Amino acid sequence: MTKTAYWVISGVAVSIALMGGIVRAGQDRYRLKVPDGLAFAEFRGYDKWETVAVSETEGSVKAILANPLMIAAYKRGVPLDGRSFPEGSKIVKIEWIKKKNPVSPYFVEIPDSLKAVSFIEKNSRRFPDTHGWAYAQFAYDPGSDTFKPSALSATGHECGYACHTAVAAQDYIFTVYPKR
Repeated sequence: MTKTAYWVISGVAVSIALMGGIVRAGQDRYRLKVPDGLAFAEFRGYDKWETVAVSETEGSVKAILANPLMIAAYKRGVPLDGRSFPEGSKIVKIEWIKKKNPVSPYFVEIPDSLKAVSFIEKNSRRFPDTHGWAYAQFAYDPGSDTFKPSALSATGHECGYACHTAVAAQDYIFTVYPKR
């Protein structure tokens, strides 16, 4: 083998190794942001927050988590007592496609593949046009192991506001904190 061939092969091998490392490293989801709105980075550590409740649709199951500030407000009776959530309240919905549990002796559905992660934050100075609330949804692509703002979130922080006006009396939050 000539010196030139050796260096070319070595260069190709190093390039492949580096590209493999990049692919394995995955996406830095904390760089994602919806237009004029929320960024994934604003919810760092959300996966360790306390559960508010779970919800289910025909095809998916969701875990609804809240930051400690919002959990404390829930425990004080907000919003059912007519008070609003404090500034800085944050809630996350982690949504999975559901499937029947193949090993359970009775019918039960469990999370299968991740579908989306949705964020809601209260910041009245930053989002005055939506009663202080901002919304973002990031769709998950299992094939590439990446997130991107969903089509719903492409319009910005107001993406969930129209739906949430149905619960304006509950400070624009659907999920209540159930008895435990």
